[in-house]
Amino acid sequence: MVMKSRRDYLKAIRLRYLKAYKKAKSSILHEFCINCGYNRKYAIRLLNKKPPQDTSARTKPGPKSVYHDSILLKALKHIWFATDQMCSKKLQAVIPLWLPFYEEQFNPLPDDLKAKLLKVSPSSIDRLLKPVRIRYKTKGLCGTKPGTLLKNQIPIKTNPWNTTKPGFFEADTVAHCGNSLSGDFVWSLTFTDISSAWTENRAVWNKGAQGVLNQIQDIEKDLPFSILGFNCDNGSEFLNYHLLRYFTNRPHSPVSFTRTRPYKKNDNAHVEQKNWSHVRQLLGYERFDQPELVQLINALYKNEWSLYNNYFCPTLKLKEKTRKNSKYIKKYEYPKTPYQRLMDSEHISQEQKDKLNKTFQSLNPFKLKKSIESKLKIIFNTLRLPANDS
Repeated sequence: MVMKSRRDYLKAIRLRYLKAYKKAKSSILHEFCINCGYNRKYAIRLLNKKPPQDTSARTKPGPKSVYHDSILLKALKHIWFATDQMCSKKLQAVIPLWLPFYEEQFNPLPDDLKAKLLKVSPSSIDRLLKPVRIRYKTKGLCGTKPGTLLKNQIPIKTNPWNTTKPGFFEADTVAHCGNSLSGDFVWSLTFTDISSAWTENRAVWNKGAQGVLNQIQDIEKDLPFSILGFNCDNGSEFLNYHLLRYFTNRPHSPVSFTRTRPYKKNDNAHVEQKNWSHVRQLLGYERFDQPELVQLINALYKNEWSLYNNYFCPTLKLKEKTRKNSKYIKKYEYPKTPYQRLMDSEHISQEQKDKLNKTFQSLNPFKLKKSIESKLKIIFNTLRLPANDS
């Protein structure tokens, strides 16, 4: 007898068994064991067991869902996609910042839905976005070529900087080489402030010493504070006389120029993580081997991309790390945008804070995102022009 037939047979005789007297029960049980091949004790448990309820009418156990409204889910997904699929902890911090702009860009939300969005927890965000969450697993090539000429003149940073004061930067480069490091192509330069996480990017052709220096000078003009320290890896684009003279031959405010230990990426951990979030997530792993792309990418980096990340994208900052037996327990500060951290800093002048606030008041993250996507289309259309012409 197949399993389905056994279940149907059990269903047919269970009610008769439960209503029968002892002698009749023994007869029904004996018949049931012979027909189905069950052990007598197991058969008794099956017959005495209450029949399962209708699963179609069964309700989900636990408290009723608070965030089941389709309008709320739509708003949450809009913000999540506009922030490039942020993690739930960052997204929770970004919702109060982006919600006024969402209502301006799309439709106003009822007060009860706004209240729910403002108090939603990171775990609830993960649960709500689970059906649409996208995961990326990609690996790239390392393009760091050692610069050996100045290793004795540029010290390795052994003591931590004052990370409560803006101005101490970590720098790195990212290769847009596709699957091969041979030939000429575009590189991205990433500058990250340790204290505020303020990040600037620039594109450079072939990461020559003079080209990198020119882009660093351009970054410095746009920064809302001065450079006090500069830490880089051991690549030849940084360890050269042009950059050493630029940072150290300053009469009033020389910059502390240091380097990391060779093959120790964690020495430059703050900028290494920005290589993914600020470069790879934007431009991917395509090979950019056309010089005209440098100007197009910089037009995006200097304007919309810088404003979008520094004013509207919060970052997590480590508060403390303790070791318990063999485990490290890390606690993080509440996520804040670089703009918010600068506004809270006592090392930024009121004049500069007013300027930052004025810029913030003139921005809309959804419009910035739309402009970023338009410029990306131009960049990738330009990249594919030679293939289309041939």
